Amino acid sequence: MLFGSLEAGPSTFVGTGAKLALDRIDREGFVALASLGAGTRREGAGRRETATGAAVVGYQWFRDWGVIAAYGGIEGSVEALTMGGATRFEPVRLGVRLHGEVWARPAETTLLTATAILDSSRTAAWGRLSWGWRLEPWPGWNPYLGPEFALYADRTGYRKWNFGVHATDFAIGRFSLRTSAGLQFEPQGPASPYVALTVWTPW
Repeated sequence: MLFGSLEAGPSTFVGTGAKLALDRIDREGFVALASLGAGTRREGAGRRETATGAAVVGYQWFRDWGVIAAYGGIEGSVEALTMGGATRFEPVRLGVRLHGEVWARPAETTLLTATAILDSSRTAAWGRLSWGWRLEPWPGWNPYLGPEFALYADRTGYRKWNFGVHATDFAIGRFSLRTSAGLQFEPQGPASPYVALTVWTPW
């Protein structure tokens, strides 16, 4: 499976990657994820740019109510801080990445998702929790719609919180999508709007 994501707001991040399985990704068993990403955000009077790459392996468990997955591996990152017209590159950092996901359907028409990622290369943590109810506005387009909350923090002291509404698991052709929009909160500025999009498709 190939996937890509974009979050645009006061801070912006774009990523892409692939998910591989020994058998099939829609079955229980060992899986691997490889991803690349880049982001930018305000920092004081300047901006911080970040590029990351990660490779993790893990296992996914399928149950009647949903899927649980846990991964572990390595992540590398490089950052640059631009301030006053000068750019300073920080050393490349390598670390451990831990990644966990839950996609659960407590009822036939509801979806609960939870994702948590810990990265020691940047001493960073990211998590997202969402709940949704399945809509059926017309045949073939029935996403789960509901609230989401996300949190990010890292070693620089930067924090952000997202509160929004998402539409998850709807298809356009061979592509499945998740989209969301809401407000992003950062300690150094007022609340601002954000939008996010994730797309995934089989090989």
